[in-house]
Amino acid sequence: MSGDLVVDVAFHGGPDRIAEVAREVEGRGTVRGLFVAEAAHDPFVALALAADATQRIEIGTSIAVALARTPMAMAYSAYDVQRLSGGRLILGLGSQIKPHITRRYGMPWSSPAARMQEYVAALRAIWHSWQTGDALDFRGDFYEHTLMPPLFSPGALEVPNPRVWLAAVGPRMLEAAGAVADGLICHPLLSRSYLDQVVAPAVQRSRETNDRADEPFEISTLCMVATGRTEEQLADAVAGVRHQIGFYASTPAYRPVLDHHGWGDLHLEAHALTKAGRWTDLGDLVDDEILAAFAVVGELDVVGAEMRARFGGLADRATTSMPYDADDLLALDLLG
Repeated sequence: MSGDLVVDVAFHGGPDRIAEVAREVEGRGTVRGLFVAEAAHDPFVALALAADATQRIEIGTSIAVALARTPMAMAYSAYDVQRLSGGRLILGLGSQIKPHITRRYGMPWSSPAARMQEYVAALRAIWHSWQTGDALDFRGDFYEHTLMPPLFSPGALEVPNPRVWLAAVGPRMLEAAGAVADGLICHPLLSRSYLDQVVAPAVQRSRETNDRADEPFEISTLCMVATGRTEEQLADAVAGVRHQIGFYASTPAYRPVLDHHGWGDLHLEAHALTKAGRWTDLGDLVDDEILAAFAVVGELDVVGAEMRARFGGLADRATTSMPYDADDLLALDLLG
């Protein structure tokens, strides 16, 4: 574990706004990186604009949906942003969950942890071919990449390949992250206890098993924060975070976090609400104890320090997560 907790910010808006926000982030000097989620927009479009607007800050995806694309498609997008940014990209990848991959993206789903581990290996094989000119010959259980005519190679970069972080919650994906990635992105449904007792030990075991214990590796948390500039904004933020926790609780993939705290019944209740179409009622299931376990709540001038205290000594980095209607600069203001 490195020294002081590095703080990053997340951007959730459209690509038309990111250049202005990225310049503001870089100008503050207190933030290391700006991360873009893949939700309503293509994150690589936003990152290309952020790269052009900045010189120093790291930029990254948190996350890009890996299984929505082939490794080749992902390799091109990430490689171009790495070139445009002068080597500042962190490629954060996540598998998403089966309904989104099969029903929203129309892509295959099977063995997500094993597939993600192979996906990273395929990316690196493709980048190696581009960097060196060596023949591309990757053959795995899920992906095969054996054709790279010179016309389709973007050629070598003047910087290293992008760093790759994997998002993980459960034991198999944590093992995959430790085995092949350069870092871990922890899901926002995260307590200090789960990070300390489950996540960090699992990743460390995997790194030791795969002879990677001495290689650089970063643990990055997504920290849900409820704050605001006024009492009304704070109340709205708390309601938004309660709802988001309820939404996460409804997803089977995140149940291990709830079980760790003895809150497995919350998953059953939340899942039942979503099946009944009662999405707006999810926040009602999240009491103050659950809220405090998974989110930092408070006025603007105190939550930054509390976020650092929550994950300091366990993680290398923390990214603000504000699942409500917050202005683009609120995260910067809470960090000072």
